[in-house]
Amino acid sequence: MLFRLILLLTIVPIVELALLLKLAEWIGGWSALAIVLVTGVLGAVLAKYEGLRCFVQIQQELAGGRLPGKRLVDAVLILVAGALLVTPGVLTDVVGFCLLIPPTRSVVRQLLIRRFKGRLQVFTTSIRPSSYTEDDPNVVDGSVSQSTGSTEKDGV
Repeated sequence: MLFRLILLLTIVPIVELALLLKLAEWIGGWSALAIVLVTGVLGAVLAKYEGLRCFVQIQQELAGGRLPGKRLVDAVLILVAGALLVTPGVLTDVVGFCLLIPPTRSVVRQLLIRRFKGRLQVFTTSIRPSSYTEDDPNVVDGSVSQSTGSTEKDGV
């Protein structure tokens, strides 16, 4: 995993530099610089808009008593998109804009959920105060069970 990260952090900047130099060769240096600046500003504005929209959807799902699993994944993808868009470069801008578009973000979200679904574990615990008595009217005793039903019920 560390090797992949090091490879990513060295290959992506080299590819970005090559693309920027080629773009500057085709349209001129100042025009290429303007494109990088405009996509950075536009990307930050779009990421803020999508992030706020996602935040409202999370609040609505919580208010409705549902777990906002998909929306939380969307929020992370929007955060990644914003970081990619403020990073100068052509390739990172393309990937960032793709993550901001809801249909492509949905595809990426489903791929991530499918990849990590088997790796997630849910643990539950019970904590009872030392003053707990079975006849206390303020205490409700119950149990929680985990079902392996559809992912829609689970909120992811």
